[in-house]
Amino acid sequence: MIDYDKFRKALAHLQSQVGHFTTLDPDLPGFLKEAMRESVIQRFETCWDCLWKVLKRHLEEAIGLAELPNGPKPLLRLANENHLLPSSIEKWMEYNEARVDTSHETSGVKADNALAQMEDFIADAIELYQTMSGKPFDA
Repeated sequence: MIDYDKFRKALAHLQSQVGHFTTLDPDLPGFLKEAMRESVIQRFETCWDCLWKVLKRHLEEAIGLAELPNGPKPLLRLANENHLLPSSIEKWMEYNEARVDTSHETSGVKADNALAQMEDFIADAIELYQTMSGKPFDA
């Protein structure tokens, strides 16, 4: 049996932190805004890592694919071929690229790009969670 709970929890934490970040008081000191920004990025990284690992297990155990590669890009392609992804493969590759970029930079243009994708990512990740687990997402 596949345990989707770690992914669900990571996604719920990301969703909550993005909600806090988008409603920050503009008068907060810059260092607090930066700390929240870095927190969102950290939660995205954790959520992404949980997502592709549970996706691999789902492809193995629920779909029945054997000898799967050990990395997100080829797994995303297989998920797309098996009609699991709620949006285009190109969009999911952008999420993957954002994850790679944030591992090297938590401020600047690449971090801004990742942050700009958070709402779409969360919506797609929720839909993927529901598809894989067969359960509604409850944060």
